[in-house]
Amino acid sequence: MEQGYRFLVLFLLAMMFSKAMCIRHHKSTNNNNGSSSSSSSSSINGSFCLSWRLGVETNNVLPWRTVPTECLQYVENYMIHGQYEQDLDLIMEQAMSFVSTITLAGDSKDAWILDVDDTCISNLFYYKSKKYGCDPYDPSGFRTWAMKGWCTAIPSVLGMFNKLIDKGFKVIMLTGRDQETLGQITRDNLHNQGFIGYQRLVMRTAANKGQSAVKYKSEVRKQLEDEGYRIWGNVGDQWSDLQGNSPGNRTFKLPNPMYFVP
Repeated sequence: MEQGYRFLVLFLLAMMFSKAMCIRHHKSTNNNNGSSSSSSSSSINGSFCLSWRLGVETNNVLPWRTVPTECLQYVENYMIHGQYEQDLDLIMEQAMSFVSTITLAGDSKDAWILDVDDTCISNLFYYKSKKYGCDPYDPSGFRTWAMKGWCTAIPSVLGMFNKLIDKGFKVIMLTGRDQETLGQITRDNLHNQGFIGYQRLVMRTAANKGQSAVKYKSEVRKQLEDEGYRIWGNVGDQWSDLQGNSPGNRTFKLPNPMYFVP
């Protein structure tokens, strides 16, 4: 009888202990699930944004107007925490490797084309105020920014520019900026940032107002070829800088996940 009683007490104690452990495990699991869910959500966003940027840079996401809001932090991290600069450095190294293989004819007709905005000089400070491209493009706001002349040189591109000049290339700056309103301030901004010695700065005029970037820049490049220039290289942050007729012997696309110019 006493032995049966002791067994019953031990059984009840075991049941109570087991229930307490189950409750504790349940709470712990719930807490972990919350943390895991948050971590998983962050991981999913990061994976999506990485894939989105890859699609944008390879010109497979067409067209797009703004950066997805869930990718704001991702794009900010990419642009300001070093990866953007590393990507630029790698591309410019490839461009310079190509340059080293070229023998100039010596007739002042060996040309290289550079886009201006976010190729030679950076608008990153402006786009920070636009949530790195999450806000829609604002033509008036960008014009106001550009007229301040505060764009800073992109170091790796400036380095390549100086080497092109030293080697004897005729560097053509080709931009979609408006000649009438932004002509002088753009020349001053480029000069102040070290872009000195280029052959010419080509800007939009009334004659090509309203044209797509591809059509406008293609026509300019074709005109340069008609003048006898050999376009060895072409660098831009937009696919529309590089597409169309007379793109050059080689094109080099710089990263830009903040905006799209058709």
